[in-house]
Parts: sequence; C-alpha cells; structure tokens
Amino acid sequence: MKRVVVLVMVAALVLAAAGTTIAVLVSGDDDTAGGRAGRWQDQEPVDEPSGTAHDPAARKAPSSGLQPFYDQVLSWEACGANQCAWVQVPLDYAQPDGERIELRLLKVAAGQPDQRLGSLVINPGGPGGSGVDYAAQAEYVFGTAIRDRYDIVGFDPRGVGQSAPIDCLSDDELDAWYAKDPTPDTPGEVAEAARWSTRFGQGCKERSGELAAHVSTVEAARDLDVIRAVLDERKLDYFGASYGTKLGATYADLFPAMSGRLVLDGAIDVSLSARDASLGQAGGFETALRAYVDNCVRAGSCFLGDDRQQALDTITGLLDELEAKPMQVDDRRLTAGNAFYGIALPLYNRDYWVLLDEALRDALDDDGEGLLELFDYYAARGEDGYSDNSSEAIWAINCLDDPSSIPARKVPGQVAAFEKAAPTFGEIFAWDLTSCRGLAVPPAEQRGPLTAAGADPMLVIGTTRDPATPYAWAQALAEQLEPAVLVSRDGDGHTGYNMGNACVDEVVEQYLLDGVVPSADVTCAA
Repeated sequence: MKRVVVLVMVAALVLAAAGTTIAVLVSGDDDTAGGRAGRWQDQEPVDEPSGTAHDPAARKAPSSGLQPFYDQVLSWEACGANQCAWVQVPLDYAQPDGERIELRLLKVAAGQPDQRLGSLVINPGGPGGSGVDYAAQAEYVFGTAIRDRYDIVGFDPRGVGQSAPIDCLSDDELDAWYAKDPTPDTPGEVAEAARWSTRFGQGCKERSGELAAHVSTVEAARDLDVIRAVLDERKLDYFGASYGTKLGATYADLFPAMSGRLVLDGAIDVSLSARDASLGQAGGFETALRAYVDNCVRAGSCFLGDDRQQALDTITGLLDELEAKPMQVDDRRLTAGNAFYGIALPLYNRDYWVLLDEALRDALDDDGEGLLELFDYYAARGEDGYSDNSSEAIWAINCLDDPSSIPARKVPGQVAAFEKAAPTFGEIFAWDLTSCRGLAVPPAEQRGPLTAAGADPMLVIGTTRDPATPYAWAQALAEQLEPAVLVSRDGDGHTGYNMGNACVDEVVEQYLLDGVVPSADVTCAA
C-alpha cells in the first residue's frame, strides 16, 4: 500500500513526550554493551591543533575534573551535505576520570555565514528522538531566516541513536511487547502484562550494563553544557520540542548563567508524577481524537458514524475486535496494541488525518495494512527489524527520571480515573503505570523542582489541542520557570512553531534572531 510515505521525515520527531505508552535498535560498532561506551576509557584527551584559539569564558568547566571535556576540539567531517563530529563526555559525571562515551553531532551550516549569530542546538523530543536526524531535516523544521543566521546543531543524546545507544530487547521481543494486549482483562493477560513490566528493565541491564543507569535527563543536560562549550558558545541557544522542553528546562535550571535564547515548544509539565503525566497525556489524546472525529462528522457522510459518540464507538469497537482476533497482514498480524499506535501517530499533525481516514476505512473492511504501516513508522520498524533504538531509549530515560510504578494487580483501581479523563484510550494509559516496575538500576542523579532562576528569558509554546503534551502542561511549565513567557497556539497537532501559524512563527523568529522578548504572554489565534 505504501500510502504513508510522507511520514518518513517526521516519524522520528513525533515520539511521545511523557510516559512509555506513547514511543520508539541500533547496536554500537564495537563489542561493548551500549555501543561506544568504554571506547575512550584509557585514551588521553584530544590535543588541540597548533594555533587553535578558543573563548576562555565559553570553555570554563564547572569543576576541574571536567575541564578536559570542555577543552575538546571537535573534528568535523563531511556528513552528506552537512558536517558531523563526535564529542566525549563522562559516562558518570560523579566519576569524570572513569569511563567515557561519545555523542554524535550533526551541523547544518548557516546559509549566510557573514551574518551568523552562532549555533542553535536542537532536540526533537521522545525521549529517544535523534537530534542528528532532526538537524538533517532543518529545511523542513525551521524557517529560512533562522537557517540563514544560525548553524543548526543536532545531537543524539546519550543512549539514543548513534550516541552509546541503549539496548534492552531483541527485535522479536520488541514485536511481542508492542503486540501485547494493551488492556488485559483475564488472569493470563494480566500475568503477561506483569511479565513485560519487569522484562524491559531486566533487558536494559543485561544488554547495556552500566550505561542503563546513566541515560537520565539530568545527565543529558550536563552533556548539553559540554556541547555548548566545545561549540565555543558563551551561552546556549536552544530549540527543544516535546521532551526536548524538559531537557531544555533542566539545562536552564542547572546552568542558568549559560542559558541563552531557549525555545521550549510542546512543553512538558516537569512537576508531574509519572501517574499524573500519563493521565494528562491520556486526556490530550482524547481531545485530539475528538477533534479528528468531529472534523469527519462535520464534513458529512462520515464513515465512522453520524455523530461524535458513534464515531468514537466505531474506533473502540475496532480495537475490541482486534483484541479478540488480530487481523492477518501478509506474514504479520495487526493486534489491538499495534493499532493503538497506528491511530495515535496521525493525531500529531492535522495534515495526517487523511492518512488515518484511509487506514481506518480499510481496517473496518478487514484490511489492516494501513494501520500496521502507521505503527511501523511510529516504532521505526522496517522490513529487516527496527531501524533505531528509540523504543528502548524512551523506556530507559523516562524510567530513570521517574522510577515510580504500580503492580499489575493494582491497575484496575486506576482505570475509572483514566476513563473519566479519556473514555476511548484511558484504560490503555492506565496500564502504562506498570511500565517501570522492572527498573533494575538506580538512577545516577535526579533533580527536584525546576525554576531556572537567573536564566535569560525564554519562550514556552503550547497548542490548545496538542495530543502528546496537553496545553495545560505549557501553562504549568511557564509558571514554574521564572524567566518564561508563554506563547499559546490555538490549533491541532503537536508543537506550535512552523505549524502554519504566522503569529507563533514571528514571535519565535524575532526572539531567536533579534532577542525580542514579548512583554507579556502571547495568544495566537487559529
């Protein structure tokens, strides 16, 4: 069928912002568990080439033990039409003389180098999204004015993509994990859910070793400051989407004096517990799903039903049928678990609703290829298996950030609250509360409430019908971060910049290019 080829460039950019329900193996190029971890353990720091001059103010490390990392010289090499480099960071910041890992960078040079403002470091979210891939698609992500004035620099955070990728499950195990019943209702299904809630964490420790304890957001934020320094930027200019807002907010709280122009788009409420974040995201997807079916009903002759409830019931009925009897698609099966992700993916962008129309029409006519293909794009699954490790990274990072979970037997007590917030998908999100049950390693470092006190003013962007990061989260983050200004977009889909709203685009570009900070919160109508 191949009707969703237009999603190829954005599939990796729409990973969920919170929870492990909404996600998505790349092995390293040596024998070390976790990829390139350990390669630099016995190597001396890179010597600077003769005549190289750096900004001492940019290169000052927060501690003497970290100074060798801040003194690194990047060796840029051709990477297609762009440039790539590796940067070394300590696996454990508490032991900077210990094992090292490498992070991959990709730079898209400024289109007008004579007017270059500096480097704009970017992150697409997930957690688990590749910043290298994100930067490579800069012409689709950022307006010409930003690309002309900034070097766009993407990086794969630790544990992600090419940067010491974490490995937790085999491809066959990942297939089974995604295909499992998302709403278990028999003793056998509950036991299976409980088994998977422990298997993921055990697998990370077994397959990735010490790395499994060192892929937290706090550590990634410390890496960001090393990246800022080796780019010779006195302050970090940064654009983070979805989970990238949590990473950016954490950086600003850790390094307020080094925090420059930060745009946090599709914001996460970093104060929420795992349970409350999952509950909020369930409500966000319900809002987006209702907007989708309302659009179908308003158009007339909606194939899903004559009104909103009929349409939602049709979708629920399809998932119930797939739970009872998965649909054969060539040599694979479309299960209720796969179908849920296939439905969720197009809700990230209103432009993709037409793809969901076609996939649902076919599935209701016993053809599951469309929904299975949408799932494949969501999970980065190709004909030869999974093309990246985003499914494992999202689990490992989220569970290190908040290891809280409940046993499977207690989930039924949570279902009523979740179904109240999200009648269609609520129970699926309730079962996600078991996800981190199997975390087999303690997090190396956690951080309390974030305020970013002392940082430069920053923009926090929220979209009113965002499925993955509900609008209320942006409002909350803007309140928590002392120097933040809220930019509100009335619309559908995930994130706000470059989504067709000229008002949002103008505010972001004036801020990044000219340092113009709105005097008050900004509301951008549809």
